[in-house]
Amino acid sequence: MYEIFADLHVHIGRSENGKPIKITAAKSLNFANIAKECAEKKGIHVVGIIDCASPYVIEDIENFLKTGEAYELKDGGIIYQDKVCILLGSEVETAEKGRNGKCGSAHNVCFFPHLEDIKGFSKELSQHLKNITLSTQRTDLSGYELIDIVEKYNGILIPAHVFTPHKSYYGNCTNRLENIFKEKFEKIFAIELGLSSDTYLADTISELENRTFLTNSDAHSLPKIAREYNKMVVEDISFQEIVKALKQEEGRKVIANYGLDPKLGKYHRTYCDDCNKSIETKEPVDNCPMCGGKNVTFGVFDRIELIKDKKETKSPKNRPPYIYQIPLGFIPGVGGKTITKLLDAFGTEMNILHKLSQDDIEAVVGEKVARNIENARRGNCQVQSGGGGNYGKVSVKEKK
Repeated sequence: MYEIFADLHVHIGRSENGKPIKITAAKSLNFANIAKECAEKKGIHVVGIIDCASPYVIEDIENFLKTGEAYELKDGGIIYQDKVCILLGSEVETAEKGRNGKCGSAHNVCFFPHLEDIKGFSKELSQHLKNITLSTQRTDLSGYELIDIVEKYNGILIPAHVFTPHKSYYGNCTNRLENIFKEKFEKIFAIELGLSSDTYLADTISELENRTFLTNSDAHSLPKIAREYNKMVVEDISFQEIVKALKQEEGRKVIANYGLDPKLGKYHRTYCDDCNKSIETKEPVDNCPMCGGKNVTFGVFDRIELIKDKKETKSPKNRPPYIYQIPLGFIPGVGGKTITKLLDAFGTEMNILHKLSQDDIEAVVGEKVARNIENARRGNCQVQSGGGGNYGKVSVKEKK
């Protein structure tokens, strides 16, 4: 058994020949570039690419395998340069009967062991949406129906960023996942927290006590890969091993979640779109207390306050620690040129965040930047809450 880092939610912006896949993602995000970024810069051992049901991406994967740099595993997944295991995934938007009978929508990340599996899934999924070539298109399926199709092709389903206001189960569909999945809820063995929540918020909801929590980046550009990630114990890197870790089977498990302070997330607090300000009242509100308007985006913190059924956080004994991790790009004074210097000297972002001393870093980028990185690693920072699609802000403070 050994420890690995995994980020299971990375988007593709364009195919190799420039076809759009995820419209809001960077053009540089293609299958090959993601594999190289994880191997050469990030130090991520397992990456979930969640736009692989697009026929354009399937074609790219087939061509990628022909290069000889990558190969499929019997236990599932594609190995690149013997360093990174790529899980073939699809993000699917389901249509749900939301709160008060209104129509809601939710995102799901689905992973499949082999290319042939996701090919079959893609073909069937194309019958339930308008354009299979684009990522995360709205389907006519519910989560209850989708999970059967996913399992038909040997896959697993994980509810994505479950608390975000626009496209998630708790955010705009339901107060309880069990209401959606009913008797199939036992098949949901992991959920993705999203950037605006953490373990301590999610563990105020009792139905999640036996579910594994995942912290993933939802990256829409190469630098955003591994802004959140998971540390797991596995015997090897493969689809099968990751599934065992998510199910906590045979000693495999998630042993730490590394994520942003949820205040840094774009939807942490309710936000008034007229005032352009976060609403940080003690009690959740539907109207802006400053202008009285109803043009507000409900925040993750406030949603959880409304739907939680525990008075305080009480995590199960086997819940791994949630470690607040400030990505290099969020740290004051650490821009693109500084990150390039650090990567040239030390290899990967995981090395910089987890292994190096402050003196090592200082030798490359100077005392001030090294001190900022060290303070961020130790949690010596102040965070201004984000909301309404705007990230929070970090200021690094030294402890007295």
